[in-house]
Amino acid sequence: MAGRLRTLQSQVDLRRSGRPSHEGLVDRALGRLTRSCKINWVNSVLEPDLCVASQPHELRNSISRSAAVIEKQSDQARREYRIRLKATLSSIRFLLRQGLPFCGHDESEDSNNMGNFLECLKFLADNNKTIKGVVLENAPENLKVTSPKIQKDIVNAAAIETAQAIIYELGDVPFALLVDQSRDISMKEQMAVILHYVDTRGCVIERFLAIEHVTNTTAQSLKVVIEAIFFKHGLSITTLRGQGYDRASNMQGKLNGLKTLIQNENPAAFYVHCFAHQLQLTLVAVAKIHEPICIFFELVSNLLNYIGSSCKRHDMLQNIQAAKVVNALDSGELESGQGLNQETRLKRPGDTRWGSYYGSLVNLIHMFSSVVDILGILLKDHSSEQRGCAGYLLTQLESFDFAFKMHMMKNIFAITSELSKALQRKDQDIVNAMELVRIAKQQFQMMRDDGWDSLLSQVHSFCNKHEISILNMDDLFLERQRSRCQGELTNLHYYRFDIFYTVIERQLRELNSRFDEVNTELLLCVACLDPNNSFSGFKKEKLIRFSQFYPDNFSDSDRMILDNQLDTYIIDMRTNRKFFGVKGMSGLAQKMIETKKDIVYHLVYLLLKLALTLPIATATVERVFSAMKTVKNRLRNRMVDEWMNDCLLDYIEKDIFNSIDDETIM
Repeated sequence: MAGRLRTLQSQVDLRRSGRPSHEGLVDRALGRLTRSCKINWVNSVLEPDLCVASQPHELRNSISRSAAVIEKQSDQARREYRIRLKATLSSIRFLLRQGLPFCGHDESEDSNNMGNFLECLKFLADNNKTIKGVVLENAPENLKVTSPKIQKDIVNAAAIETAQAIIYELGDVPFALLVDQSRDISMKEQMAVILHYVDTRGCVIERFLAIEHVTNTTAQSLKVVIEAIFFKHGLSITTLRGQGYDRASNMQGKLNGLKTLIQNENPAAFYVHCFAHQLQLTLVAVAKIHEPICIFFELVSNLLNYIGSSCKRHDMLQNIQAAKVVNALDSGELESGQGLNQETRLKRPGDTRWGSYYGSLVNLIHMFSSVVDILGILLKDHSSEQRGCAGYLLTQLESFDFAFKMHMMKNIFAITSELSKALQRKDQDIVNAMELVRIAKQQFQMMRDDGWDSLLSQVHSFCNKHEISILNMDDLFLERQRSRCQGELTNLHYYRFDIFYTVIERQLRELNSRFDEVNTELLLCVACLDPNNSFSGFKKEKLIRFSQFYPDNFSDSDRMILDNQLDTYIIDMRTNRKFFGVKGMSGLAQKMIETKKDIVYHLVYLLLKLALTLPIATATVERVFSAMKTVKNRLRNRMVDEWMNDCLLDYIEKDIFNSIDDETIM
């Protein structure tokens, strides 16, 4: 073939006589061809009659006709390629939206299940003749557009476009940062980053931005990771106006340090407790820092799992408890009546993620004798494989140590139970919540100062009822782990100072950290913007004070204007029918934009936007980790970090992902 081409070119050279070079025509024609079309072109051009052409114009006409054929073939190839690529993209879109894996165990053509991606593409082909003619076995071997690398490239392109759309939606408005940590199925520490902001419609928006694998969880390292994410997306810490962390996670102490580092750089990036986060989970996490309490909760968890994981053991417990209730009613120990003596169940730890540890401990105390009875039955059952576990649990339960810690933690959670519920209510009654915070702090202090004798009396009464040996507080405390070099101490010192005081003081410190004077004042100022009950919470002086927290947003002259603007604003809001019945601050912001009041009262609207930027109520981070468990599961536990991030971004932010057209991704 190469020889025939050289013959053609030599004949063309012999016919040069000052006319345009036909060799140039050949070169230009060849230059326009794709690699897949060159062989067909050469076969069509190098015909014998062309090689013996006697006139240059005959050669020129032949090449022109061949170029037209090539152009036509090239257009057809491009059209088929686009159909093939769009079919691949459609399959990928479906899998991303559903959070499904792409690859299969056996992707060969004779496989019964080639994997979700190829099966989805095959389904499209079977239902569309146009697609069927250009994909899978009907596609060129080197242009099938189905390889795992191409799949990942397309998903990455989609994730990039989704992230860019989020940043475009954010614009230059102030935003809050939400950060939390969780371990994935492969035991990697993953840190999720969420943006919380108010959009141009006045709606509070939360967008998942990235998830990063963090090997070093020091506060400085976490800040470096966040700065890298911000730099990648063109964001700046100086624009932050809020921070939110769960702080019930393994990185609790590190997140405290991260909060401080960010506030050192930007004092206006205030941390506030996220009301959607279960406060008692955090208090449990704080208590678990103390080793004896950590061991206690592990024991409670093992007990509840041991009984709750077996239907047989669960039914046995309910039958024993029901029999005890009947006996108590017959003996007059319990009163009968509507709503009394309802069935009580032990809540397993997994059931309390958004529930109450307080309720779990109350039920355990209430059903304690039934729990002891069932453990005794299982211990005597020689056919049971769990005799050893039942014996261990029974020994631990029938101890003064367990009874003391159970009642102490129950009393601690009783103080914060109503507060935790108030913080999670949908009506977001911030004023009452802050009052409950103050009361909880006061109760903890009173419990520390005067609650020891009362607690000890409760424990002694419980031990006498259930025939548990009561320790003499003046005796020496015996513990295997305690080294002799640490000296001797009495039971009184251990239980009162090492346990009782230590746990309460840690709870107090956590409450003071979450609700310090600045945060409490900030939240009380925010509550003055609430439109409920005809703006009954409005207090002008507190809103002026609120503006002082943001010197970069409000100058001294702005605050003078705001002072006058607030007088007009509150009269307008209380008399304007359009604002009657508006619910929540987000609803107020949307109504102000709808009625153009955000322009009339621009400084008041800025206050409102800053208040909404504070992450007071959000569960987005929890949803991210739920999504992570869906996307990276037991069957996909080897996903690399970038691949998981891309899949999660498209899966979580479906509305943004769906709004991006195929042409943009392609």
